[in-house]
Amino acid sequence: MTQQGVRWTADQVLALAPDAPSRKAGSKLGVAGPWSEAGSSSEGTVWGLCKGSGSKPYQTIVDIADSAGPAYKCSCPSRKFPCKHALGLLLLWAGADGAVPDGEPPAWAGEWLAGRRKRAEDKRSPSLSTAAPADPEAARRRAENRAERITAGVTELEQRLGDLLRGGTAAAEQAGYGMWEETAARMVDAQAPGLAARVRELGAIPASGPGWPVRLLEECALLHLLVRGWLHHDGLPDGLAATVRSRVGLPAQPEGPPLRDDWLVLAQYDTWDGKLTTRRIWLYGTESGRTALLLSYGAAGRAPALSLPVGLLLDAELTGYAGARQLRAELGEQFTAPAPTARRPPGVRTDEAAARYGEALRDDPWLETCPVTLSAVIPARAGEAWQLADADGASALPVAPGATGAGLWRMVALSGGAPLTVFGECGHRGFAPLAAWPQGAGEAVPLC
Repeated sequence: MTQQGVRWTADQVLALAPDAPSRKAGSKLGVAGPWSEAGSSSEGTVWGLCKGSGSKPYQTIVDIADSAGPAYKCSCPSRKFPCKHALGLLLLWAGADGAVPDGEPPAWAGEWLAGRRKRAEDKRSPSLSTAAPADPEAARRRAENRAERITAGVTELEQRLGDLLRGGTAAAEQAGYGMWEETAARMVDAQAPGLAARVRELGAIPASGPGWPVRLLEECALLHLLVRGWLHHDGLPDGLAATVRSRVGLPAQPEGPPLRDDWLVLAQYDTWDGKLTTRRIWLYGTESGRTALLLSYGAAGRAPALSLPVGLLLDAELTGYAGARQLRAELGEQFTAPAPTARRPPGVRTDEAAARYGEALRDDPWLETCPVTLSAVIPARAGEAWQLADADGASALPVAPGATGAGLWRMVALSGGAPLTVFGECGHRGFAPLAAWPQGAGEAVPLC
């Protein structure tokens, strides 16, 4: 249950916005003027009526206690989730100035909440379905058939990589993107979507600027290593074999007993590949010391349903996926609603962060980055680039080229020349900061 009086920050609310226009529109509605009959409950519910263009105000309600992140209901016609009214209502509630008092939800809000609670209870109840159980023999045959198709595909891919190296990298530049797209399509036919994605990335390298032949050879070597890993995965250690299967594109399932902990939300950000929005949420177990990654997806331009703003703490169970490092996890039962906290993860020096990435590559050679928290670092100029330097100046990490937008300037302003605690992803391109905490007391500030 949430504690009465515990409010989110404006940054945590705005982190829920599906896009920049929604963030701007929601900010304009985060004042008392358009709202009436607003209220909140200790169960983690916020409601209110927002004056719109029509004769009737929009009925808006947010269930903060939902186990998959905040849930929203608004009578407006917007297809965005959350809509600007839900964002405005949460911003009004976050102000903690008495505009959203504690109380009992009105009938229209209570009906929606009761329906949600009942569906959640039904989901937790044992299934009464009488459907016939899955045929394990049929499942085994399907798995074997898919493995055979993947093996045929990776054998063909290995031959094509060999042809490329024998012909020279100049041939890749002359052939253009079409050669790689055709090869990627062959990997899709072989039911190896992970390989297809890596092949498509090869097609963009010849146009990536000076030094591209070296980068192309590096990526071809990693792809060759993955091919060889699949062809010999039966002889690999269990963790590495699971990593190879995942990198090739075989679906994985959570396994093992769930881990209950107080999980601190370190970062949340979305990426878009033209078809699918992927949301990554990093969590840190304050008792276990484990860092975990939650993935959720949204198609057709819709934001993923799971949303956990940075700086919240939730008492919940996570179940890990198979793999050498087992970072990815699935969110299970949540025992309390997410609530703001001043807690922060322990950090390391920059040289230790680089060493951790090197150690992670031993378990997963195809790993782009690994999560790490830096303690007492200061953002500083390094020529035309930026770096995060230890407060004593002994060592530093370059800021990744793709992380030099508004989040960087927010981090610089938060620091003001003083050390920060910074969480981010450390990789071969540098360190991408995702959240920061000021020196001494203070809540997390999202940087992405």
